[in-house]
Amino acid sequence: MRILVVEDDTALAAQIAQALRTAGFVADVEHDGEAAAFAGCEEAYDAAVLDLGLPHKDGLSVLRDWREAGHHWPVLVLTARNRWSDKVAGFNAGADDYLTKPFMMEEVLLRLRAMLRRSSGSGANLLRAGALEYDVGTGHFMWQGQTLQLTAQEHKILAYFMHHPGQLITRTTLSEHVYARDLDPDSNTIDVLIGRIRRKLGTAGVLVTERGQGFRLNMSEPR
Repeated sequence: MRILVVEDDTALAAQIAQALRTAGFVADVEHDGEAAAFAGCEEAYDAAVLDLGLPHKDGLSVLRDWREAGHHWPVLVLTARNRWSDKVAGFNAGADDYLTKPFMMEEVLLRLRAMLRRSSGSGANLLRAGALEYDVGTGHFMWQGQTLQLTAQEHKILAYFMHHPGQLITRTTLSEHVYARDLDPDSNTIDVLIGRIRRKLGTAGVLVTERGQGFRLNMSEPR
């Protein structure tokens, strides 16, 4: 899952981005409002962590730009402002959750995961597709009751499918959501990673190829 971090404090932005990457997310970082507004409208993201006090364009204006452009992925607002009127303004602009500074990095991760679960249509912490289970809180996969060992990129791909069950996912969409924008993977990389995941599952019936279109996570028990 690809997250946009918008924070003008470069040290804090780096800390948030590192925490996200350690937790298995892809993180892009912007430090000013104008750059953030452009990135959010032009790039593919699953969620954003957005500071309100930004140079060049404030966070509320950035959020409005995203929403007016039709981007409705969840946004966690970070701010040093703790007045209720500020929170109301954030929610009215399209925020999904609100966190006041200072905060624990673990809380950022917890709130992001909760927003992503809700945006996928599930409030549950445990996502299931047949015998495949994904614990969003811990980031662990289970297959037929056993821990599934995955590389970092395999984990990102399979987690994206678990958040979009039954949906047709193209190779381009996968690339956009599991790689940072400064990485341009070879066109065959996604197919190689999908093949490795299938081998670890011992079946091709979980991740189904739609010829010429992409892939789909099978929600039923593969035969």
